[in-house]
Amino acid sequence: MNTVVTSKEEILRVSRALIQEQGWAALNIRSVAAACGVSVGSIYNYFNSKAELLGETVESIWQEIFHQPDNKTPVLDIQVWITSLYQHMEEGNRQYPDFFSFHSFGFVGEDKSDGRRRMQQAWQHILDGLCFVLKHDPKVRSDAFTDQFTPEQFADMLFSLMLSAMLRQNYCPDTILEMVRRTIYETKKFP
Repeated sequence: MNTVVTSKEEILRVSRALIQEQGWAALNIRSVAAACGVSVGSIYNYFNSKAELLGETVESIWQEIFHQPDNKTPVLDIQVWITSLYQHMEEGNRQYPDFFSFHSFGFVGEDKSDGRRRMQQAWQHILDGLCFVLKHDPKVRSDAFTDQFTPEQFADMLFSLMLSAMLRQNYCPDTILEMVRRTIYETKKFP
């Protein structure tokens, strides 16, 4: 048995592979150690508990699903950005069946607060991206946002709808794109 793991990243890669091949129930310290070919103690050198391993694995899955390459030019079109998010969600669900519902319902109880925190960090990163694009999309009407209706509020609403779509496994962005067109792109018509 190999007693040295080359990196934390390798453990997380193996953990993701276990989830893809055997599902969430397969993820525990012993199974990861066996799949890495190391002792259980070697895993504990990197993770203090199963909850920590699970939390970091979930975070790494979020990053894998939604990470954009650093050298990629930022998309400044909210409709393109949303369509891309939906495509990432669909691909993520193919790679990690039930991931979105698992992490949404799986982090309850004291020992899973770190997992919740990591999930919320991933969500905040997506929300920040939505806000950035909303503020820089040249097609957004100049009067679309006000002090009472901010880009942050609209991004929060859009993201809530996306989370709901994730849980329903509905990866068609047409409804949300139509809402975007009507809310922030088209000229308001007053009676």
